[in-house]
Parts: sequence; structure tokens; C-alpha cells
Amino acid sequence: MPRFSIIVPSHGVAGRLAQALDSVLAQSFGDFELIPVCDAPDSPAADVVAARAGRDSRVAPVHAPPSAGLAGARNAGLRAATGAYVLFLDGDDTLVPGALAALDARLRETGDVDVLYAEHERVPWWEGEPANPAAPLLADAPDGAFSPGRAPRLTGVRLPAWSAAYRRAFLTGRRLAFPAGHHTDVGFGGLVTVHAERLAVLRSVVVRHLLRRQGSRLDAPGTHHFDLLGQVDLVLTRAGELGLPARRREPLFEQAVAALLRTAAHPRRLPSGRRDFFRRASALYRRHRPAGFRPPGGGLGVQHRLLASGSYPAFRALRGLHRAAVRAVRAVPRPRGARTRLLYRLHLRRPLDPNLAVYCAYWGRGYACNPAAIHARARELAPHIRSVFLVEAGREHTLPEGVEYAVLGSRRCWEVLARAKYLVNNANFAEGVVKRPGSVHLQTQHGTPLKKMGVDQSTYPVVAAATGSFTKLLGRVDRWDFNLSANRHSTQVWERAFPGSYEQLEYGYPRNDVYYTATARDVARIRRDLGVPEGRTAVLYAPTHRDHRTGFETGLDLAAFCEAAGEDVVVLLRAHYFYDRGAARGGGRILDVTAHRSTEEVCLAADALITDYSSIMFDYANLDRPIVIYADDWDVYRETRGVYFDLMAQPPGPVARTPEELARLFRDGTWAGPEAAALRAAFRERFCEFDDGRAAERVVRRVLLGEPPEALPPVLPLAERVPAPAATTLVRS
Repeated sequence: MPRFSIIVPSHGVAGRLAQALDSVLAQSFGDFELIPVCDAPDSPAADVVAARAGRDSRVAPVHAPPSAGLAGARNAGLRAATGAYVLFLDGDDTLVPGALAALDARLRETGDVDVLYAEHERVPWWEGEPANPAAPLLADAPDGAFSPGRAPRLTGVRLPAWSAAYRRAFLTGRRLAFPAGHHTDVGFGGLVTVHAERLAVLRSVVVRHLLRRQGSRLDAPGTHHFDLLGQVDLVLTRAGELGLPARRREPLFEQAVAALLRTAAHPRRLPSGRRDFFRRASALYRRHRPAGFRPPGGGLGVQHRLLASGSYPAFRALRGLHRAAVRAVRAVPRPRGARTRLLYRLHLRRPLDPNLAVYCAYWGRGYACNPAAIHARARELAPHIRSVFLVEAGREHTLPEGVEYAVLGSRRCWEVLARAKYLVNNANFAEGVVKRPGSVHLQTQHGTPLKKMGVDQSTYPVVAAATGSFTKLLGRVDRWDFNLSANRHSTQVWERAFPGSYEQLEYGYPRNDVYYTATARDVARIRRDLGVPEGRTAVLYAPTHRDHRTGFETGLDLAAFCEAAGEDVVVLLRAHYFYDRGAARGGGRILDVTAHRSTEEVCLAADALITDYSSIMFDYANLDRPIVIYADDWDVYRETRGVYFDLMAQPPGPVARTPEELARLFRDGTWAGPEAAALRAAFRERFCEFDDGRAAERVVRRVLLGEPPEALPPVLPLAERVPAPAATTLVRS
């Protein structure tokens, strides 16, 4: 029997789950079992759990459906537990180093207590000082093991479930489990303390609780707050049935009522139904009030008396009338010119156009990436929705014929931004764009993240300085309703890098659909358009941007590479879009395709890809063609930009550190050999998870047409997908 069973529910926290699990596995005290609770074997969290279960036999995952909620997940873990003591840890929290050793040492001092309460630290997600709210509750408790009657204010109602270790035999013997519904910690904590006979405290922090940027799910508006009434009623009823003495029942009643009063007076938690909540709380108060109970003094005592009398109007007057949230502009729009600014404000007062969608890609560079692919599919599946693409002045010619557009900064641009119900972007709309109630913002992203993104950049000075205000960045994130993901890795990164309340859409990237729908004829046409000589091997060289450099440098002598790699090799040079000057550079066997409007077409034309750390590798992998990593400055890039995984340990193909190594890979055929194919297969398995040629259709049906997720086309298994053929494959066959 292990000393501890640590139960970790994982629903909705896949992005931080790895930190939670690793904080347990890294404990110096190793006599434990770790029980992650996943939604299903194919849930986002399951991949994180499986990676740890594969290398540590102490990890024993179980499953509970999302419909069971937090209570169901914890109860599923409790049923599977075999340890002497049980701990609960939320999937976005961590055990502090040495936590289990401290708990074990304290239990050896106190003996087998039913519950060992410990302190926890509430850590602001961004800025601010950590708090230790449990410390005042535990400060007055006796030093050794004690009966609950000696510390009557330690009721369990005000402590989260993960702030204690519970003797498993005590829980099973009393048949204690988490009550269904929300606010389950109130019910569980109260029931545990009501039944316990021996308690002890550990006056040191065991759990580090990370506050979510978007706040606790329990604080969100909704009728789920009515569950608090049931949890309080359950605890107070059980206390009465067990005949707890007044010395214990009065603090329990007072703390339970305090929780009810906080909710009754909170307009955000209960935007409607507050009167009904107050009425039911009043009845509960009168039913459970201990004989001889004296309300506390001051304003809280007045609230007690009003709750006892059921006087809701007086209660509202006492707490003050909270004004309705101002729905006017939160950030002053920044269109140029006073007249344009005024017109934008006026357009914001007009109704939303339910059949208007606005698209933008790469800050207006043109018709590209995921927004363009979604736009094209929407014209087929949702022709009733008028689509307007935003573009920088001077780039209007880059849009395909028939695409309606508006120039960024123009009055027409601000009009459609104010009126559109749907706003689709792969970056972010301008600071002054207002998120109107009823509008739908879709963030499509524009790559799978290898390098650090969003707020994860804050610890890298060079990048942070270029990013600007993270507060403003997060203000833009708050406008997102949906966020698109191409794989589980991305889903987890977006959750950490861009914390918000949006819905993740694991549909794949629409821009990659063409890799499964293009034909051999399409590939041949694109190669002719780009000037690729027939029968040559076209190698796409696509280096990424270096934050620590100014200006574009190829990083490789391409002419020398062509000579060394073989006479049949030509290079397609595509610089990062930051360096697109709209004109070609180079010539001969080096074809500069930086200005070509479609990255996807360039990839289709290429027989192989050479890149360093660009996200193009994740997209190109869908074509199942050779990829070579040229990593001449990996250590510098990793330190200055930050990365999410070690590309050198998990590359999509052979890695070269010098120009000589790179040329040799092509001369001896290693670039397309069996080892390269094996690396690519593993890479595709991890990062081409949802790209199957129907991503744009799924997005249009879900976001623009409002179809439920279960009605969307399922993702085709990777083994059944057939990517577009490479030109060299056609020639050889």
C-alpha cells in the first residue's frame, strides 16, 4: 500500500497538466501513486498523461466523462486509490518541492489522524504577491492531534479539497465522497470535518494554486451558483443528524451563511435569479439556525437579520445597487481623424449585420493563410454571408478577382469592423476594435508553435521588448470566442500563452487543406509558374526570423549549396514574411519566391524542405516529403527566443549544423533515406493530427453556420490520408 494517492482531475487544463504531474513525480518522497483523471483515452490531457505513465509505473490514469464534473472525476480517482492517505490536486496547480516529505513527517508525529490540513499558496497568474489564505485558519489550532471540538472554527467549509490529506480508510468507512454539482468543495469539506474524530494541521505550504487569468470557473455567471444552496443544506443537515454540539454547529452555520451572502450580493455571479436565491437561502437559514445563535456584529450581522426575515429589497439597498456593466467602448478607437473616429462610434450604435464577416491575414498583407482558406470555403458553404477582406493600401492587387475588400484604416474598413457579426484573423485586429455583444471573433493562428508565444515570451528580454504591452495583448485575447488548433501540442501551448475564455477548435489549419486536395496537375502548374525547370529537384529553403538580428540574412550560401548538392538541385528561397519587399532576388538555380502570394503553393512545388526553426516545417510535414533541419545557431536561438520542445531531439528529418553537413546529406541521399522517413513519420504523428483536407469546412460549419460539434466531419486517420504527389515522384514513376 503506497503512503499517498494523489488524484489529479484534468478536464480543461491540458495546457498546464504537465507541470502538475511533474511536480508530483519530482517529489523527494517517492512512496505514492499518481492518479490522473482524464475525460477519455483520446482527450487532450490523455497524451500528457500517457507520456508520463509510459516512463513511471506510479502513474495510474483513470477516466471519468466531462458530464460527471469535478466531483465525478475526483470520486473516480478515489475509487481507484489504494494509498493510506489521499490528496487531491487540481490539474493547473502544483505540489511544492518537499510537500510529500513534509506531510509524511507530520503524520508520523501526529499518528493516524482522519484529516491533516495544510497551508496553500494562491499565486497570481501574472503580477502580485502570493497569498496564504489557510494560514489564519490553521494558526489557532492545537499543535498535536486534536478533536474537532477543540478547534470549532476549523469547519472545512472555507478550505479547498486540495488543502488537506485524508485518511482513505476514514473516507471509505464513512462513505464520504464529493457531492455532485458545483461548489463541491464546500459540501465535501464540511462533511469531512463533521464526521472526523481526529485532526491535525501542517503549518507550511503544500500546494501552489495558480489563479487563472479569467478567474475561477465558479465565479462565472450562471445558475450553477444555486448548487451552493444544496451543498450548504447537505452539510448543515448532516451536522444536525449527528447531533453536533452548539460549540461546533454555530461556527459551521456562520461560515456556511457567509458563503451564501457573498453569492446573494454578487451581481456578476447571479445576473438573474438573485431574488429566488435569496428567498431559498432565507428558508435554509431559518431551518438550520442553531438554537440561541447570535448573529455577528456590524454590517454582517445586519445581513444575517435581513436574510432571516427574508427582506430582499432591504438587503439590496444595504449592499448597494450595482450599476449594469457599461457596454460602451472600453478602449478608445484609434481610426485616424476625428471624423472617422466619430463615424466608427456611430456605426457601433447600429445593429450588428448577422450576414457580414470580416477577414484579415498578417496585419493586412493580403489574401493568405487560414483566413483566406476559410473565406474561400465560406463562399461555397455559406453564400448568404457577405465577406470583406481587409488589406493594406497598395496591396489591393494581391487579392483574387471577385474578393470584396476594404483598405485598412479607411472609413469603410471601420464601418465593417463595427457592423460585422463575424471577425476572422490569424493575428489580431487593431487595438481600437471593440468586441461587441453578439459578435463572434475567430483567431485562426498562423503556425504551430516551436518558439515561445504570447505571455510565455515575457522572460525573454529581446522578444518581450518587441512584443510591447502584454496587458494590451491580453486585452485583444479577451475578444476571442474561438481559437483554432492544428494539434494537441498547439492546444496546450495556446492555453498557456494566450490565457482566455475562448473555445479551442481542434479542427486543423484550413490553409493546409490544399495539401490533400491538390492534384498532380496543380503541382505541375505551380512549378511552371515559379520557373522550376522540368525534371529538377526543387528544394525549398525557408529560414525563420531572428529576433536578435536586424534585417534578413539567408544564413547559408545558397549558390555554394547548389554546387555541392548536385546539378539537378534548384533552391526556392522564401524569406520570413517580415522581409517580403514584393520583388525577387537572386537568379539561376536560386529562385526567390518570397513575394509569391501563397506559401502553400510554394510548398506544393517543392520536393524537399530545408528550414531552421520556422513553423513551416509543421505544415510541410502534411505532404510527407523530406525535411532537413539546418540548425547552425540552435543554442543561440533557444536562449534568445525560447522554445517549447527540443527540436534537435525530435526533428522531422536529418539535422545539419554546418553547410558541409547539409550538402553531404543531399549528395549521399540521406535527406530522403529510410532514417529520414522514420523521423518524419513520428513527427507527422505528433503534429499533423487534425489536418486532413476538411479543416476549413469544419470551421465554416461550426463558426459561421452554428452547427454542433457532433455534426461536423470527423478527422480522417493519418494512415488514410493521401497528400498531393511530389513532382519528382511523378517523374520517377
